[in-house]
Amino acid sequence: MPGSPRFLTLADVAEVLNTSSAQVYALVRRGDLPAIKIGGRGQWRVEHAQLETFIERMYAETKQFVDQHPFVEADASMGDD
Repeated sequence: MPGSPRFLTLADVAEVLNTSSAQVYALVRRGDLPAIKIGGRGQWRVEHAQLETFIERMYAETKQFVDQHPFVEADASMGDD
């Protein structure tokens, strides 16, 4: 995205993914979402391109899950809390 910053804070990533900063931190610490640690206080930054790659990977993994686990009406009561 032209004009967008190259690196995002964990809070920025959380906003994009509509989740908590704690969840993003867990993704980074598990190695699921590549990030860098900068500065003396060790602030985490996620490159915009890495976030987009992560999102694409999650779409692919979700598609694989859906393909392997067909929807049945009993699943309809399970929300996305």
